[in-house]
Amino acid sequence: MMETKLNSIAFIGGGVMGEAMIQGLLNRQTVAASGITVSEPRDKRRAEIESRYHIHTTADNRAAVSTGEVVVFSIKPQVLSRVLSELKATLRPDQLVVSIIAGGRIATLAEGLAHQAIVRAMPNTPAQIGEGLTVWTATPHVSDAQREHARLVFQSLGKEFFFDDEKYLDMATAVSGTGPTYTFLVLEALIDAAVHLGFSRDQAHDIVIETMRGSILFAQQSGKHPAELRNMVTSPGGTSAEAIYQMEKGSLRTVLSKAVWAAYQKSRLLGETVGKAEPRKPVDA
Repeated sequence: MMETKLNSIAFIGGGVMGEAMIQGLLNRQTVAASGITVSEPRDKRRAEIESRYHIHTTADNRAAVSTGEVVVFSIKPQVLSRVLSELKATLRPDQLVVSIIAGGRIATLAEGLAHQAIVRAMPNTPAQIGEGLTVWTATPHVSDAQREHARLVFQSLGKEFFFDDEKYLDMATAVSGTGPTYTFLVLEALIDAAVHLGFSRDQAHDIVIETMRGSILFAQQSGKHPAELRNMVTSPGGTSAEAIYQMEKGSLRTVLSKAVWAAYQKSRLLGETVGKAEPRKPVDA
C-alpha cells in the first residue's frame, strides 16, 4: 500500500468534476476514504456518492470545511456568491483553498472568504478517467507544503501545469478547459461524414476514434511539428491534398481560432461577475 500523502480533504460541491477528483484521489491512494468529506445539498446525490466511495457527506458547508486541510470549491459559478457569504472567515489560516470554478478569480475568493492561501485551477473533463490536464496558479501565501498538496490533487486527475500568473488561467480555460468540446465536435463531424459515405454508425465511431487516438499518440511520440506530420501524409494531387484544400477553403483554422478567442473572452467576462453579489435594487419611495 502506498503511504497516504494527504490526511484530509473537503469538497464544497459533489458534481461531476468533484467526483472525478474523489475517484482519482482514491485510485492513487493519495488520501483515504475516511479523510474525504463532501458537502452537497441534494439528498439523492449525497447518498449516491457516500455509497459509491464510502466517504463522509453532509449538507452543511461549514461542517465540511472544518474537516479538511485542503478545501476544494467545486460548485457552479452561479452559487459562488452565496457560498462565499456563508463561509466567510470560517477557514483556519493553515487550510488551503483550491477552486476549480470557471471564472472564479483569486481576488474574489480571497475577499469573499477572508482567506489568503488560495489555489485557482482549471481541470478538464478527461480528468474523469485520469487523463485530464489541470492548469493552476497559487497566491504567495500558499506554502511549499501546500503547493505539494495541490500538485498531488491535480496529479490524481492526470497531468498538471503550474503558472505564476493568474492571467494564464483564462487562457487555459479557452484552450485546455474548453478544448475537449472542440475535439468532440470534430469527432462528431467526422463520424457523421463516415456514416454519409456508407459506414454504419458503430463502424464509423470506432474507425474515427481509433484514427484520432493513433494520430494523437503518433504526434506525441514523434516530437515533430504538426505541419511536418501533415506533410508526411500529403501526396501531390492525393486525397489528403484535396481534403486540406476544402478545409482551408472553409476557413477551418480561422473558425477554430475564433472559437478559442471567444472562449477566452467569455472566461474573462465571467471573472468580472462570478462570485460578485448582485447590487440591491432600490426600494421605491
